[in-house]
Amino acid sequence: MTHAIRIHQTGGPEVLRWEEVELAAPAPGEATVRHHAVGLNFIDTYHRSGLYPLPLPSGLGLEGAGVVAAVGEGVSEVKVGDRVAYAGGPVGAYAEARNIPAHRLLKLPDSIPFETAAAMMLQGLTAAYLLRRTYRVQAGDHVLIHAAAGGVGLIACQWAKVLGATVIGTVGSAAKGELARAHGCDHVINYSNENFTQRVREITGGEGVPVVYDGVGKDTFIGSLDCLRPQGMMVSYGNASGPVPPVDLLLLSQKGSLFITRPTLMGYTAKREDLLALGAELFAVVASGQVRIEVNQRYALKDAAQAQRDLEARQTTGSTILLP
Repeated sequence: MTHAIRIHQTGGPEVLRWEEVELAAPAPGEATVRHHAVGLNFIDTYHRSGLYPLPLPSGLGLEGAGVVAAVGEGVSEVKVGDRVAYAGGPVGAYAEARNIPAHRLLKLPDSIPFETAAAMMLQGLTAAYLLRRTYRVQAGDHVLIHAAAGGVGLIACQWAKVLGATVIGTVGSAAKGELARAHGCDHVINYSNENFTQRVREITGGEGVPVVYDGVGKDTFIGSLDCLRPQGMMVSYGNASGPVPPVDLLLLSQKGSLFITRPTLMGYTAKREDLLALGAELFAVVASGQVRIEVNQRYALKDAAQAQRDLEARQTTGSTILLP
C-alpha cells in the first residue's frame, strides 16, 4: 500500500483527498518509481477543476523525481536503483510511489538533486520546447515572456538570455519584477500599472517582437498579438487567467500576417528520441549553472490542496514542490 492524492469529482482544492491506495507490481513496459519529490503545476488545477477533463476517480500531477524500485517485463530504458525524473503524464505524480511507462522516464544526472528535478521537469521541458522548437530563439531577438516570475517564466527568461536574446518580461507586482530582473529579464513590465503593449513597442522602437510566449491566456491574448512584428508568432501555451475566447482568423491578417500556435509538451515529446533530446538540453543548461531552478515553496504532499490554493491566488513564485 501507498498514499496518494485522488479526486472523485471536479471542483475547488477541497476535492483533493489523501488516500491509501494499493500499488500493483509494474506491468510490462512499466517501472515503479518511489518519489523523493513531486512538482506542482498550473495544469494540475485544470485537471482538478475539469477544464481539462480526466476520467474519475483519478490521481493528479504530471512530474516527479525519485528512484526506480521495480521494473516490469521488457523494460530496457531504466533499471532498479536508477535516479529518474519525468514530466508530461500520465497523471498520477501526487503519490508516494507510482507505476509509469518506462519510456517516459529520464535518467537524472548525479549533479541534479531530486528536489531540483521535480521542480524543473515540466516547466523546464516546456521552456525547452518553447525556446528551441516552437520558435527557435536566436541571438539578437527580442522576446516577450508573460508571467516572467512564474515557474516557466524564470527558466525561460534565463535560458533566452543565455541564447543571446533581449528578454522582456511581464509581472504583476514590483517584488515579482525584481525576481524576474534577477533571472535574465532586460526589461520588466508590471502589467498591473503599465500597458504592456505600449511598453513593448517603446522598447523595440515600434517594431514589435518576433515571438510572444503567453501562458496567461484570456487577459493578455489580444495585447500580445499587438506586440508582434509582421509575421511574428504568438505562442499560447497556458490559461492562467482563463481560456482564450474563439479567434477570428482575419484578425491575424489585419495585424500583420501573424502566426499563432497552441503547443503542448506531450506534442513535442511523444517520441522518445524527442524527449531524450529536450531532456539532454535541459539537464545541460541546468548542470552548467547557466539556468538556476528556484524552489521557492515546499509543501507536504498531503497538503496539496493548500499548495494549489496558493498557486491559484498568485502567491507563489518560481517552482513549488510537494514532499512525500
